[in-house]
Amino acid sequence: MRSPREPASQTVTMARGMYGPDITFLGVPRTDLGRLGGPGGGGDVVIVGAPFDSGTSHRSGARFGPQAIRGTDYLPHDGSRPHLALGVDPLAQLRTADAGDVVMPPGETQKSLRSLEQAVYAVASSGALPVILGGDHTITLPDATGVARHVGWGRLSLIHFDAHADTGDTQWGSLYGHGTPMRRLIESGAVRGDRFLQVGLRGYWPEPPTLDWMAEQRMRSFEMTEVVGRGLDDCLTEAFAIAQDECDGVFLSVDVDVVDPGMAPGTGTPEPGGLTARQLLDAVRRIAMELPLSGIDVVEVSPPYDSAEVTAFLANRVVLEALSGIAWRRRRLAGQPARDPRAPLLGDR
Repeated sequence: MRSPREPASQTVTMARGMYGPDITFLGVPRTDLGRLGGPGGGGDVVIVGAPFDSGTSHRSGARFGPQAIRGTDYLPHDGSRPHLALGVDPLAQLRTADAGDVVMPPGETQKSLRSLEQAVYAVASSGALPVILGGDHTITLPDATGVARHVGWGRLSLIHFDAHADTGDTQWGSLYGHGTPMRRLIESGAVRGDRFLQVGLRGYWPEPPTLDWMAEQRMRSFEMTEVVGRGLDDCLTEAFAIAQDECDGVFLSVDVDVVDPGMAPGTGTPEPGGLTARQLLDAVRRIAMELPLSGIDVVEVSPPYDSAEVTAFLANRVVLEALSGIAWRRRRLAGQPARDPRAPLLGDR
């Protein structure tokens, strides 16, 4: 068994666009994983594509998600996005670059996941924040593992937005699939069960034995009935207190199916009755403004099932809200002026 401090050595093959054209996230500069070097060498943020959907249990197509998230926007792809409410331009203020896609050949699940873990670890250990564009939710296993190897084994909490718990023991007899990554993370020790927060669960799974296992791990799951009854902000406040207790970093994993499929139809396992797009964007922004994020992934965008690119637009904005919140937080921590997002837009001019 390898040390939790670093992943097994494996050559990581990257592609500028495994499925589609050579584009970067909204026109940010291209970077090379091999040139990240030591601490600080990776800049502030590195985008990594994970075009993997071999773990889907229903509708596939998430392998095309990274390119859709990168490119879906009506504004020029000029590497600049001033945020109206926060008064920051995250792509300009954070040194953001795009490393392209990890080559994840269909049918090569374990090899693909090892490559992604190594890529994420390379980004995190360079001092940059890895932002991984999925891909199905299987990828959160290597994503959070790679970050935990840098932050500290068991010192990383995880906030997980999803309609589904993804804590199954196996999927079609396999340990690896988009229904199992959270169990694998907890079993490995990379993330403690009692520092695992899930928001938006609903529907008709998991079954009682899996719920019993989750309770044994002391996971905290905010099912949609609780979110509606208490309010999302109240639930997040509770989650934040848990996430920061005895942990040195927070990983944010956003499955777009946490949003009601009326607002995010382009996903593999749609479940009616979810968050609104507005709720998700506000929540992600707040998380980035208030918590020490060490990694982010956005998963389960399946363009073949999208309608007018609305799901891809939402995922693109999830990334921008997170980066904007991070830029705002860093400005405030540096003692620089930071706009109050609650203030009238033109009232402070």
